[in-house]
Amino acid sequence: MRFSDQDVFVNVTGGLRLIEPATDMAVVAALTSSLLDKPVSGKTVFLGEVGLGGEIRPVSSTERRLAEAKRLGFERAFVSASSTMKSEISTVAIAHVSDLAHQFAA
Repeated sequence: MRFSDQDVFVNVTGGLRLIEPATDMAVVAALTSSLLDKPVSGKTVFLGEVGLGGEIRPVSSTERRLAEAKRLGFERAFVSASSTMKSEISTVAIAHVSDLAHQFAA
């Protein structure tokens, strides 16, 4: 993916500050969705920290976060490939941002 020729603006509703590393993959998913013009299902959640090399790192309390996502009606979750957890919702393991881009291209 190439963003060097794009103007990128990230706006969070209500002016919320994104200091939680678990939101990294959601921001990358939103950017990828926009660039490829492929919408993300409203029933999908993203949990992962993105490293400088594009690797997706696991976040703390993944099982608890997925249980809450299920309770809120989410049906699918993208998580770090190195996460180990049980989940009641469908999970997609992502190791690198390029893997996420391939999910959108499919």
